[in-house]
Amino acid sequence: MKKFYALFVAALLVFLTACGGEETTSPNSDGTEGSEAEAGDMELEDLFVTVATGGTSGVYYPIGGAVANIIEKELGIDSSVQATGASVENINLINTGRAELAITMADAVLQAYEGSGAFEGEQPIDTLRGLTSLYPNFVQVVTTENSGIESITDLAGKSVGVGAANSGVELNARMVLEAHGMTYDDIDVDYLSYSEAIDQIKNGMIDAAFVTSGVPNATVIDLDTTHTAKILPIEGEAMEYLIENYPFFSSEWIPAGSYGNEEDIPTAAITNLLLLSKEVSEDAGYEITKTLFENLEHIQGSHNAAKDIALETVGVGMPVPFHPGAERYFKEVGALD
Repeated sequence: MKKFYALFVAALLVFLTACGGEETTSPNSDGTEGSEAEAGDMELEDLFVTVATGGTSGVYYPIGGAVANIIEKELGIDSSVQATGASVENINLINTGRAELAITMADAVLQAYEGSGAFEGEQPIDTLRGLTSLYPNFVQVVTTENSGIESITDLAGKSVGVGAANSGVELNARMVLEAHGMTYDDIDVDYLSYSEAIDQIKNGMIDAAFVTSGVPNATVIDLDTTHTAKILPIEGEAMEYLIENYPFFSSEWIPAGSYGNEEDIPTAAITNLLLLSKEVSEDAGYEITKTLFENLEHIQGSHNAAKDIALETVGVGMPVPFHPGAERYFKEVGALD
């Protein structure tokens, strides 16, 4: 019996030493050890997925809601959609681990990645990783037919909503004004969300507003029910300036009939992106990406703008590396080389 207990205790000590001893790691393909690899270690069973979007009246929110619903329903992962101030705030939420997925505009992502623009003087956030490109965001400078405003330069001396402070909309407002030889010094700036800005136009408190979003935007449609909404064109030399100095811009058209407009309206556009936290493991990122694209019709049905989301365009305007899980899936289905 004494021999039995001695053998038992010895075996137990060996077991406990193995469990509590020095942590072992295995090298990854890039030579880093597993505990120090860039890719995160949050597996599916560890996740609570927060999807950072934008204001509830914008396009990001319903699309983010569809993404959260798919993840929860198909993968059994608890998920929630979070209303935010959009791009810049969403980048910071991803960077600080307070969101796993975030919808942003490509310009803000590039600036954060490089430490420029709105992130000037800050440490570049070079850990940002993309899941997919989504759809183009159209810069819509909105006013009314009876305002007398015909062009961007006519905004001089006017009260203008430029989006929430440090939002992607506000970054665009600065760039569009710059392309027309103007700055905030030339206008009376109001930092307002989409819905706030449209309400202020209705009430005669401001003259125009920047609304950078998919088309159609619900708040602009709402304005058009009580006033005749007017979208100011961005074209010619100003458009050329934007493309030359900020290559994430492209020249696009707001289709006729979007807001009762009889003709297409020239404007600038920027790609929207879906970011995935680097803390999410490659395998979990793969499953999330695969599940979203296998249920793409539900995302496309969440808003008219989301109809442009497709496997064929996952890399359009993506200024940062793909998350390894997303990249693996896209290569598997032939969407990336």
